[in-house]
Amino acid sequence: MRNIILSVLGVVLIIGAVFLSMKIIDGKTRPKPRPAKVIKTVFVDTVSNTTVPIQIEANGNLIAKRRLELYAEVQGIFKEGTRLFKTGQKYRRGQSLIRIDASEYYASVQSAKSNLYNQVTAIMPDLRLDYPEIYEKWRSYLGSFDMKKATPKLPEITSDKEKYFITGRNILTSYYNVKNLEQRLSKYTITAPFDGVLTEALVTEGTLIRQGQKLGEFIETGVYEMEVAIGKEYADLLKVGEAVALSNLNKTRNYEGKVSRINSRVDQATQTITAFIEVNDATLKEGIYLEANLDARNEQDAIEIDRNLLQNGNQIFVVKDSILDVIDVQPVYFSDTKVVLKGVSDGNVILNKPVPGAYAGMLVKVYQEPTRNTSAPDVHTISTGTKP
Repeated sequence: MRNIILSVLGVVLIIGAVFLSMKIIDGKTRPKPRPAKVIKTVFVDTVSNTTVPIQIEANGNLIAKRRLELYAEVQGIFKEGTRLFKTGQKYRRGQSLIRIDASEYYASVQSAKSNLYNQVTAIMPDLRLDYPEIYEKWRSYLGSFDMKKATPKLPEITSDKEKYFITGRNILTSYYNVKNLEQRLSKYTITAPFDGVLTEALVTEGTLIRQGQKLGEFIETGVYEMEVAIGKEYADLLKVGEAVALSNLNKTRNYEGKVSRINSRVDQATQTITAFIEVNDATLKEGIYLEANLDARNEQDAIEIDRNLLQNGNQIFVVKDSILDVIDVQPVYFSDTKVVLKGVSDGNVILNKPVPGAYAGMLVKVYQEPTRNTSAPDVHTISTGTKP
């Protein structure tokens, strides 16, 4: 009997605990609160189509427009000159950059000139007897022959008889041999073809220079070019002679340049074309990094907005009666941060800042700056460029 009573009491306690726990759970169940509908505040602009100047941004390093890489065509000892052959040394046009010892070769040239002079002298008696009509001009040629100067040009041959006679005495062969030697003798001295500065010096006075050896580099100062790569889609926008605004990286100095050359070939790897911008300024140095803004053209009836406002490449958000909608647009130019659009009617209210999670049909509220008159929303107007 005792066991039965204990068993009944246990069952009653279990059933009571179950009912009590269910009652407690039911007492804590509350209805889920409905989330409040959030209306996002947006910043907008009112469209006003204008003339938008399209500028192509590019950058690059300056290189000298005129440069001369110095190579030796002959062999010899580098002779000391009036100026040291050192980097940074300035030279004026016509001054000697490099002088190579040519005393041995000069002697061979003089020997060949003397041989030519003797050959012409040897034919003078025959010319007086057989060809008196041409004797005077050859006598004048001998009179102008100076061993210390360049060999004068032979008299003009006016008849076949004269031609055969002169050629038969090997005078023409000796003459061109001398001119060839004199031409090579001139290569022992390298002169500056323009005013400039030596930017690289690979030899010093007393060095044995060998044929084909690079000696240094000489550039003209004051006139530089900047090579820039432009997308092929903008190739038709560039024109030779067009003015270009240049500036340094810190935007502290501005320079005026112009498009001097445009390459007609498109780089297959980058799909860009190369344009060269010429700038003339004595304060510039080769290798300086500059940024350029090329005025390509003026786009009529267009607006300019941030690129992150463009949706799907050809759509933007507009606000109509506090509801977002999308309209199709026509992008005509992209820069790093901006895009120029056409096809947007005046008076449309568009976003001027991106809205996270925005979609067509979304209910929004136009931001209003706190002013005395709060009845009208503060809507900015896009105004880029000058009214046509």
